[in-house]
Amino acid sequence: MRLGQKIAELRKKDHLFQEALAEKMNVSRQAVSIWESDQSIPDIEKIVDL
Repeated sequence: MRLGQKIAELRKKDHLFQEALAEKMNVSRQAVSIWESDQSIPDIEKIVDL
């Protein structure tokens, strides 16, 4: 499983929209979308927070 798929799976498991996860992570909704589509990966600090 790719990191983006795992982020999306865990977000959906917690019943969060991308906007809500972005707010919790202090990033934009677009950043979450880019992570989930494997176009980019979060910084290591953000990965730990996830």
